[in-house]
Amino acid sequence: MDGERAAESVETVFRIESARIIAGVARIVRDVGIAEELAQDALVAALEQWPESGVPEKPGAWLMATAKHRAIDLVRRKETYARKLAEVGRSLEDVPPPEPAAADDIDDDLLRLIFTACHPVLSTEARTALTLRLLGGLTTEEIARAFLVSEPTVGQRIVRAKRALAKAGVPFEVPYGADRSARLSSVLEVIYLIFNEGYSATAGDDLVRPALCEDALRLARVLAGLMPDEPEVHGLAALLEFQSSRIAARTGPGGEPVLLADQNRARWNRLLIRRGEQALLRAGTGPYSVQAAIAACHARAVRYDETDWAVIAKLYERLAALTPSPVVELNRAVAVAMARGPAAGLELVNALAGEPAMKNYHLLPSVRADLLERLDRREEARAEFERAAGLARNARERELLLARAARAAAAP
Repeated sequence: MDGERAAESVETVFRIESARIIAGVARIVRDVGIAEELAQDALVAALEQWPESGVPEKPGAWLMATAKHRAIDLVRRKETYARKLAEVGRSLEDVPPPEPAAADDIDDDLLRLIFTACHPVLSTEARTALTLRLLGGLTTEEIARAFLVSEPTVGQRIVRAKRALAKAGVPFEVPYGADRSARLSSVLEVIYLIFNEGYSATAGDDLVRPALCEDALRLARVLAGLMPDEPEVHGLAALLEFQSSRIAARTGPGGEPVLLADQNRARWNRLLIRRGEQALLRAGTGPYSVQAAIAACHARAVRYDETDWAVIAKLYERLAALTPSPVVELNRAVAVAMARGPAAGLELVNALAGEPAMKNYHLLPSVRADLLERLDRREEARAEFERAAGLARNARERELLLARAARAAAAP
């Protein structure tokens, strides 16, 4: 096999298997930073050997075995063999090369890695970067590009995150008891944030970054497979399935935003909607599950004017009771406006004007402008659209808001 084809094979297999390899090695060395380095060592070994020997019949198992053997050597060098035996709880001498797992056979090591990467001892930015690095298989450059920050910044976040985990002595384990709920909420938050940044980018020239959405959706599916008895995990998975189903219809040919009312629903992915419905059957009554139920209402409407806005407004009331926030209230105002008329929605929106958290939130004046326009208060609407455009950091959203301001000004 020529070197170029072998290198492509190595990189492809490693991208698919890297999370499993890091997780398996971390169970031995109890340090995700060292585990990642050993996984990279296995990658280098493959790049050196496969061009000569050919790609093994079970390449994932080869990489795992190589990384684990190096981990065992490292453990032996750093501590006495007997002490490490007691810590790990099994003989490292007899570690067999693992058989490759089926695609849907996800082991406990991966679950341990998810909880470690998303540990609350880390900042939100650090958890997000480390999760994409260890579990998403993204390079530092790819993470930096996705979040529009410099590559050195991302690199520093990842390095500091690994050090913080080691310094805090974070155990490589799945939490149980009272600690589990808090830790699980941190994991779900990270996956949710990754998806949202892909679904509606906060800054930059693109409204949608599908690759981030795909990474988050894959992580949600993995977590649902690992934790089948956690309803809120299925709630998040359902939400992301439903939201992902609409991505293709959210932008036009030139990348411009397409509002929900104007989207071609024939472009919505029915397979993802069915997957969302299946996950929703196993969801609970938590915040992600309620948001999934809202997304399901949109997915079930064949046409925009068939959307059951009254049900959506009630669901937002339930969500506000679970997680009170001005953003949830703003979304509820939109649903109320659709169910009861723009005046009712505008009353709720106006009540949010004094909220400090909404001071620089561009969607507040954007929603207000839309409701004012529907009430034929067009000059006020124009001013609010322009104010929203001034606050928007995403270029595509800013263009849309300015275009709507111009239309409001031109209308009789």
